[in-house]
Amino acid sequence: MSSATVTDRTAARARAEASLRALVGRDDAVLREDQWTAIEALAVDRRRALVVQRTGWGKSAVYFVATALLRAEGAGPTVIVSPLLALMRNQIAAADRAGIHAVTINSTNPEDWTRIEADIAAGKVDVLLVSPERLNNPGFRDEVLPRLAATTGLLVVDEAHCISDWGHDFRPDYRRIRSMLSELRPGIPVLATTATANARVTRDVAEQLAPPDVAAGSLGDVLVLRGSLDRESLRLGVVRLPTADQRLAWLADHLGQLPGSGIVYCLTVAATQEVAAFLRDRGHVVAAYSGQTETTEREALEGDLAAGRVKALIATSALGMGFDATLGFVINLGAPSSPVSYYQQVGRAGRGTDDAVVVLLPGIEDRDIWAYFASLAFPREQLVRDTLAALADAGRPVSTAALETYVDLNRNRLETMLKVLDVDGAVRRVSGGWEATGQPWAYDAERYARVAEAREREQRAMLDYLTHEGCRMAYLRGQLDDEAPERCGRCDNCGGLPVDAAISESAASDARAALERPGVVVAPRRMWPTALANLGIELKGRINDGADEGRAIARLTDLGHGQQLRELFRETSPDGPVPMPLIQAMVAVLQEWRPSVDVIVYVDSATRPALVRDLADGLSRFLKVPIVGRWSITDPSVQPGRGAANSAQRVAAVGRRYALEGEVPEGARVLLVDDMVVSGWTLTLAARALRSSGAAQVLPLVLAAQS
Repeated sequence: MSSATVTDRTAARARAEASLRALVGRDDAVLREDQWTAIEALAVDRRRALVVQRTGWGKSAVYFVATALLRAEGAGPTVIVSPLLALMRNQIAAADRAGIHAVTINSTNPEDWTRIEADIAAGKVDVLLVSPERLNNPGFRDEVLPRLAATTGLLVVDEAHCISDWGHDFRPDYRRIRSMLSELRPGIPVLATTATANARVTRDVAEQLAPPDVAAGSLGDVLVLRGSLDRESLRLGVVRLPTADQRLAWLADHLGQLPGSGIVYCLTVAATQEVAAFLRDRGHVVAAYSGQTETTEREALEGDLAAGRVKALIATSALGMGFDATLGFVINLGAPSSPVSYYQQVGRAGRGTDDAVVVLLPGIEDRDIWAYFASLAFPREQLVRDTLAALADAGRPVSTAALETYVDLNRNRLETMLKVLDVDGAVRRVSGGWEATGQPWAYDAERYARVAEAREREQRAMLDYLTHEGCRMAYLRGQLDDEAPERCGRCDNCGGLPVDAAISESAASDARAALERPGVVVAPRRMWPTALANLGIELKGRINDGADEGRAIARLTDLGHGQQLRELFRETSPDGPVPMPLIQAMVAVLQEWRPSVDVIVYVDSATRPALVRDLADGLSRFLKVPIVGRWSITDPSVQPGRGAANSAQRVAAVGRRYALEGEVPEGARVLLVDDMVVSGWTLTLAARALRSSGAAQVLPLVLAAQS
């Protein structure tokens, strides 16, 4: 603890408020007492602190002002770990206004890394913002991070709930921060901040902040500054409409009446594109935004939203933590899977304004989407052991792509699992991939089960929010263990937000037409997976003998026909003929697509043979072309879906499971029929076999695309 005198502290506060005025550009700006408490702990007493305060409270002001004080005393640069590029861009602009030189090292600016690292070494940088992913990049971790740990004047962990398994947005890369904390010099202050942490997450993060010499489970000298998480500007409401077309029509009718600009959140990338296209057709100035949007376009869209040049961005949660602008509304088309993540999203509204509208439009399909994301939980123990064994047997670094040939996990789940194993010390990311460390590792099944149970409780709590008859703000704050009055006076249940569920007939008609318009492109696979030779398969490089572009009625996640298709493909749904509404949709797809084909070949199915055969027979009658063969199951010991988790495993499984039966006329144009496309490899290998048999062209046609 610093022994600074009262005079020293008074002078420090005066300097702090001068820095604040430069930061916000107002001569009358003053620090609130709780802001000064945090700054004093960091810049005067050199402590570690956790600040849990609502969005818009001014957490960034704390670390920028503390940086100014520390740098004036000769401290090294501040390192801020931030989860999103949008946050970094906003913070760099804010720092520049205060005369603080801030830079970032992230995946979008590798050409600047050498110069930035030289500027850091020369003492020219006041603030370095890095993504958590950079902390485990081999070059950054081994070359840059040790120098930073030795020279850092202040470490800031923004969105600190990501550190905790119990946080709504846990990220394995954030766990690397624990290593950085242990490597800091004694007396270096640390600040962790978040706007969404319940009591359990708060305690977990605070314990992780404690210095290494503190007993496990103790907070030591860590300051925990937790304030009210109320957002007084938000007026919360729920509009419950039974069908997707009605919810889309409500958006079209009411979007223009909402204050200012804002965000319409969707649960899937496909929905953002579908909703944005419909709203544009209805005359609204909107754009789709997701993690798949190119970086430069994302920056431009964020600028358009902040400047009011668009009415709304139709976005996934990729536009989330850290985006800072004055927004008049947030609409959720579909409910997130927990009240805490919902509160995180709606917190984007109401900054810099006294009144913001927040409306949730839940759908019955939400739970299917939650179930899909829940399926991406930490893998079962045998898959982890397979991964460790593959790395140990290799005796050299193995890339993630090459590991896919040994482990039945998709790229994202495999990468996430490896990051957890890295932090646990069982593997290490190095140049060229991953290597086993040889350290013993235990599968913590009990912890993974507890986390899964917590997620299930969160989902039930989200469903309860939809039907809650009391104060909505009090309910959400209760989920964050934040005491709240019984009535906020601002939500629909408190009478503060009159919710109009009416929709016009024209909007409803247009929405129905848009959602009933079937047809999505099934894009062909272009490249063979990496390292198939590990599985004895001599295929590599570009695919020159695969399928052409095909069609599906819809994706399972789509708002329109997606619901019918989800019902059709539920495990509990019986096998049988294609339902009439989907027959009509398929006819509409064919009338719009107009494929020129000579024959039909269909893909055998072990789970829905009647469905696929009925589909092929109906297409044969409608197009007046014969069925000449099938991509037949010749090895039923290879179970349906085997290897579907990643491309290399799927290619191997499909190659063992299927063979072509029938004769294809030389030069024929083949319509390849299946019930659903998941990875695309079944269609690719079937097309390759057909082309080898003489087909000139292979056009896939399926009922559904998984995504």
